[in-house]
Amino acid sequence: MPRPPVLSPIPIAASLSFLRLPSSFPVSLPLKLTTPTYGDLNHLVSAAMSGVTCCLRFPGQLNCDLRKIAVNLVPFPRLHFFMTGFAPLTSRGSQQYRALTVPELTQQMFDAKNMMCAADPRHGRYLTAAALFRGRMSTKEVDEQMLNVQNKNSSYFVEWIPNNIKASVCDIPPKGLKMAVAFAGNSTAIQEMFK
Repeated sequence: MPRPPVLSPIPIAASLSFLRLPSSFPVSLPLKLTTPTYGDLNHLVSAAMSGVTCCLRFPGQLNCDLRKIAVNLVPFPRLHFFMTGFAPLTSRGSQQYRALTVPELTQQMFDAKNMMCAADPRHGRYLTAAALFRGRMSTKEVDEQMLNVQNKNSSYFVEWIPNNIKASVCDIPPKGLKMAVAFAGNSTAIQEMFK
């Protein structure tokens, strides 16, 4: 009699670890939440995902589609693991009390606290990155900030891929914010997630 197929342990392990996610997710420090819930996690993930896909749904001055983003983020087929982030991080239902500027959003975007994974980008180098801004802002200012980031932090970017930050601007801001930015970076720091 043939043996029944053995189930892969990976989906089972992923399902079981999902139960521990709210207690181990580092959402409590940046957002000052003592007991984060699945709703809080969903808010963060949905903000990042809707930021990355906003150019498909809304008009903008400097739009790009997912294919363009993927082509720009993957220099080699084997190097296709991304770190995503979002700025400004706000807790569910909170209001933004002051308007942020493009330089402040850019600074927050590269901060380890705004990443959706536990890898610290300072422990690696960026191969490529995509910054997807939302709200009313100048494309000239966005381009200047991307160039400033690369010039000031050149040690965090590989030198053999010039102009490796792709920026887009969508005119429609997320609900409750005047400006925001979603981030996807192809960094060698992602290796921390696989150890």
